[in-house]
Amino acid sequence: MSAKRVLAFDFGASSGRAIIGTFDGETIRLEEIHRFENTPVKMNGTLYWDLPRLFHEVKQGLVKAADSGGFDSLAVDTWGVDFGLIGKDGHILELPVNYRDERTKGMLDESFKLIDKQQFYKITGNQFMEINTAFQLLSLKHKRPDFLRNAETMLLMPDLFNYLLTGKKRAELSIASTTQLLNAVNKDWSDTVLRALCIPRIMLPQICMPGTEVGMLTDEICEELNIPKAKVMSVCGHDTQSAAAATPTQEDDFIFISCGTWSLFGTEVDEPVINETSAALNITNEIGYGGKTTFLKNIIGLWLIQESRRQFTRDGNDYSFADLEKLALETEPFKCFIDPDAPEFVPVGNIPKRVQEYCEKTGQAVPSSVGEIMRCIYESLALKYRQTFDEIKQCTGKDYSKIYLMGGGTKDGMLCQMTANACNCEVCAGPIEATAYGNIAVQLIASGDIPDIKTARKIVAASDNIKTFSPCDCDKWEEAYKNYINIIK
Repeated sequence: MSAKRVLAFDFGASSGRAIIGTFDGETIRLEEIHRFENTPVKMNGTLYWDLPRLFHEVKQGLVKAADSGGFDSLAVDTWGVDFGLIGKDGHILELPVNYRDERTKGMLDESFKLIDKQQFYKITGNQFMEINTAFQLLSLKHKRPDFLRNAETMLLMPDLFNYLLTGKKRAELSIASTTQLLNAVNKDWSDTVLRALCIPRIMLPQICMPGTEVGMLTDEICEELNIPKAKVMSVCGHDTQSAAAATPTQEDDFIFISCGTWSLFGTEVDEPVINETSAALNITNEIGYGGKTTFLKNIIGLWLIQESRRQFTRDGNDYSFADLEKLALETEPFKCFIDPDAPEFVPVGNIPKRVQEYCEKTGQAVPSSVGEIMRCIYESLALKYRQTFDEIKQCTGKDYSKIYLMGGGTKDGMLCQMTANACNCEVCAGPIEATAYGNIAVQLIASGDIPDIKTARKIVAASDNIKTFSPCDCDKWEEAYKNYINIIK
């Protein structure tokens, strides 16, 4: 067969990329043709997506893709929960707000006055986090009701980019499942939740499955950029679900960690897992390719390392990530721990100072050096993975022989090894570009070039170098885990 070329736009927490995937019938070759910053902008106290600049970068990616050999289709993925509002004239009412903005503070408790918490979880199956779309909309209802009334349509970010590219309004299923507005069982917007929160259903577009064509690039864009027409596809618009689609396994029961700014730790199941245990543990049910449910926990991940490095740079110390790992390795293990998901670690700012304050508050040894702070973060992440691993097994009643760790975290061998040690389980690390592989694979399934998701995963495994980390020092890590659990209670 002649090689098939498709284009993926992947928006991460600090950068975006345009990546061409070339499929020769056996493997997928990735080529990054355009990279750009994805930095939120603070104006008048609100943290926004820099949408005009990002759409300009998308256009540059389209031009470079066309010039490099063309492409048959394209698709967009990014993180969940954020959205733009479209007015009756079809224009975006304001720049989309970034989920790290503080407008949702207090909205979680406010929602429980409107709908019973247990009922809320039973319907949506979503982990309660104030950043979720439901609570962003609730904040608008409380603080900017006139603005919300002017909105005709809410589009989550991948769907918003698709709208700008095609003029078509759709709600892709995987990204919709991050909103806390979707019924996890029937996979449609929940009238019960919408009525309780007074969110008009008419704002929410019709839901489409991953692998569905949205439309063609508009004539306006093709003429402006001097590029040929191409299909715009809805893949798994939620980057976590694109990564899950690329898990390099042939097992039916597997554990994955999509390890980036956030760590998404979970498994794939046929039906949502919604019961008293999953509710008490605040584990989420989201929807991936083929309508499968991914039962997972959102964990603050490499953000702690990334933001610490930024703070050290602000302090005049320009450490590389390799430098931080080396400094951490040189320090004494298991001196202190944090709960990576403690609320003080969510906002931007001085993470190292907050680590020290957390350790002091919990009566532990306070890390003083850069290496000690980083060792605390690394070990705490690995132990958080262990805690979540136990919780997933408790809810599903299944055991798992391997953990598939994908994304940027695969470049960090120390974190991979610590995860294997803490979980006493083999870790298969790779691919780094799992999200791009998943985006591209779903486009290739939709075009008929790949028959199904299982074949796609086999092709991904053959296309990338998967490294294996075997557990060691498990007795020491088991003792550390007991101490960690006592500290974070």
